[in-house]
Amino acid sequence: MSEKENRVVKNGKIATSESVSEISDTGAFVRQKNRFVTPFGNGEGELPVEPGRYRLLWTPICPWAHRQMIAIQLLGLEDVISVGTACPVRTEHGWEFSLDEGGRDPVLGIRYLPEIYRETDPDYTGRATVPAVVDVKERKVVNNDYFKLTNYWETVWSPYHKEGAPDLYPEELREEIDQLNDVIFHEVNNGVYKAGFARSQKEYEKAYDVLFQRLDILEERLSHSRYLFGDKITDSDIRLYVTLARFDAAYYSEFRTNKKRIIDYPNLWGYARDLYSIPAFHDTTDFKAIKMGYQLGDISSNPFQLLAKGPDESVWNTPHNRA
Repeated sequence: MSEKENRVVKNGKIATSESVSEISDTGAFVRQKNRFVTPFGNGEGELPVEPGRYRLLWTPICPWAHRQMIAIQLLGLEDVISVGTACPVRTEHGWEFSLDEGGRDPVLGIRYLPEIYRETDPDYTGRATVPAVVDVKERKVVNNDYFKLTNYWETVWSPYHKEGAPDLYPEELREEIDQLNDVIFHEVNNGVYKAGFARSQKEYEKAYDVLFQRLDILEERLSHSRYLFGDKITDSDIRLYVTLARFDAAYYSEFRTNKKRIIDYPNLWGYARDLYSIPAFHDTTDFKAIKMGYQLGDISSNPFQLLAKGPDESVWNTPHNRA
């Protein structure tokens, strides 16, 4: 473990580095399991669907958190779920809610994310991650299950959707969407991290090969379909987009996933720009924050803290010709 990693290993009992317990004996990155997974719903033991009760904590660098923001805006839940935004550069104390001295999240009064995790469970030893949904009434983290959160916004929160909100998780496609989401997660969303956090050449190359094989398959799929399931956006499109948006600006260089850029795939690139043209995608995508988080944060090796000037963001506004 490097000197830098030693400095960020623990914040109390809470880990603030993936190197603590997420690297296997073979050097593979094995992402930690989510700790707070109680579902939203109306059944016994489920989290009650109650407007104004919950606060979503996120940061624009994080793809898992970003997809929550896209879904919330597409569905019109902004006035139902409050949002707390952390700074994009993760510190040795965890995600920070203000760069100003003495700054705090205005609702919870915390400066660093691990504070609310410790308050919820003093014995928690994993990383304090975003997205995290906090029950403001009870003042505790109730769900950090990034894999299922968008599905809750899309289903049990439907009574609070805006008029004309898209059906992102149609019942007749749910089995297919779930299957594709599982593949996208393991081979693309988390695939870039498996390559980027690998500690052996073998594990890095294995993740690299799987990632680009899957991107080739998705490129072909999108050659005859505007979105992943036809002409309407689904939950799967949100999940794929957040990785595509970060790929050329961060993963290509920082995670050594440098076989091809997304801009080199005609269909994936047009598809990504098509989604970016939609306000919920565009307004929640912060390329500067993404670059800062991956290039200046504790996961980077950038001793002089230089922020890359490129790539050119204006290309995202060029015609996508997908319609």
